[in-house]
Amino acid sequence: MKKYCLLVLLFIPLSTLIRAQDLNLFKKEWIIQNGDTLPYRILLPDAYDSSRSYPLVLFLHGRGESGSDNEKQLTHGAKLFVTDSFRKKYPAIVVFPQCPANNYWSNVQAVTEGSKNGKRVFYFIPGGEPTRAMQGVMGLMENLQARFRINRQQVYVMGLSMGGMGTFELVRRMPGTFAAAIPICGGANPATASKLTGTSWWVFHGEKDDVVLPVNSIQMVNALRKLKGKVKFTLYPEANHNSWDPAFAEPELMKWLFSQRKKPGSTNK
Repeated sequence: MKKYCLLVLLFIPLSTLIRAQDLNLFKKEWIIQNGDTLPYRILLPDAYDSSRSYPLVLFLHGRGESGSDNEKQLTHGAKLFVTDSFRKKYPAIVVFPQCPANNYWSNVQAVTEGSKNGKRVFYFIPGGEPTRAMQGVMGLMENLQARFRINRQQVYVMGLSMGGMGTFELVRRMPGTFAAAIPICGGANPATASKLTGTSWWVFHGEKDDVVLPVNSIQMVNALRKLKGKVKFTLYPEANHNSWDPAFAEPELMKWLFSQRKKPGSTNK
C-alpha cells in the first residue's frame, strides 16, 4: 500500500509536467494573403473569454525552423508558454508564424567568405520593401487584432537569430504597435534606431557567437541608448549562437515582458 501511494505521488507531478509541455495546445492555422500562405500556431488562454481583452505575444523563429510543416517553429521557445504557471499568471494570446524556407523575416543580405557555406557577414538594409514573409507577418498582426480583443497596450514581439533580426524590423515597420520587444542573437541597421525608441527592449546575445556576431546587437543597443531608448542588454560571456536557452531561463523574463505597457497615443518616431 505504501508503494502504491508513493507511485501515485510521483505520477502526479510527472503528469502535470507532461501536460504543461503539450505543444498541441497551439492550434494550427494558415493565413492566405496575395496568393501567399503563412502557417502559424496560436495559443489561446485557459478559459478563453471572447468578451475580454488579452495581451498578444508574437514569436519569430530562427532560420533552422523555416518551412511549411507548421510544426518546426515551435522548436525553441514554445514551451515557455504552455507551462501551468505561465498560463495561470499571464493569460495571453501567443502566436508562432513559420517563415517559408526560401524567404527571410528581415531585409538583410548575408555575404559568405571562402565558400557558399563559409562564415557569414550580415548587411541590414535600412529601407526598401518588406520581404514576402514580413508582409505575411504584418498581415497576420492586422488579422489577429481584427479577430480578437487584443489589449493594445500589451502587444509584444520576441525572436531569435533570423527572428531576432525580424523583431527589430517588425517594430520599425509597425510603429506604435509593440510595447516591448525581445530580440535574441539578432541585429539590425543602427541607422533605424530612431524609429524604435517608442518600444521597450531587452536584447540578448552570446559573446562567443560566431554565427551572428554579437556586434550586431551591441551596435543596436548603443544606438538606442544614445537616443535615450528604454533598453536592457544581456551579453552571456560563455554562450555561442544558442543564447536563447539562457535567455529563456531568465527568471525575470516574463515578469519584465508583461510589465511593459504602451502608453495610449505613443508611437515610434
